[in-house]
Amino acid sequence: MMETVWKIDSEGMLSAADFLKSPNHDNRPSDIDVELLVIHCISLPPGKYGNGYVDKLFMNEIEKLRDLQFSQIIDLRVSAHFLINREGNITQYVSCLKRAWHAGKSRWRNKHNCNDFSIGIELEGTDATRFTEKQYFNLAKLTKVLKRKFAIREIVPHSEIALPIGRKSDPGELFEWDKYKKLIE
Repeated sequence: MMETVWKIDSEGMLSAADFLKSPNHDNRPSDIDVELLVIHCISLPPGKYGNGYVDKLFMNEIEKLRDLQFSQIIDLRVSAHFLINREGNITQYVSCLKRAWHAGKSRWRNKHNCNDFSIGIELEGTDATRFTEKQYFNLAKLTKVLKRKFAIREIVPHSEIALPIGRKSDPGELFEWDKYKKLIE
């Protein structure tokens, strides 16, 4: 069987992803190019996987889960462009042409508001657990597709751009940067 070629179409959508349209996005500034890829990790509750709660967070439906101790995040309005789950499946929430709300208060190379010029990829996991081989494989494949479409200059962990420094720790010390870099060469 022939493998499907992944691509980002003219609408900023990944051909290999499921799509859930998050309301948590807006237009990028017209004079700014996408040049940064930010790697995150997330799970709700922390360390629990495959339950759809991250989707609900990005879709502003977390209030429906009030009884599951999500009171601290009910009012958050956040998103990412992509989530790669533990099995390697990819969900896209925001077109790559739009500004997802993933970086928060941030700075990279003396430029503030990283959401303006970045694409955010969430890995299902925590900063204290190892990621799966399928996640690394599809993260690398997605990275290559994004680098062909956009002028991405650098790939950084969320922890390096979040302000104040130390506010975020994802994707964490167990994320294998060397493995990832070899996969995207």
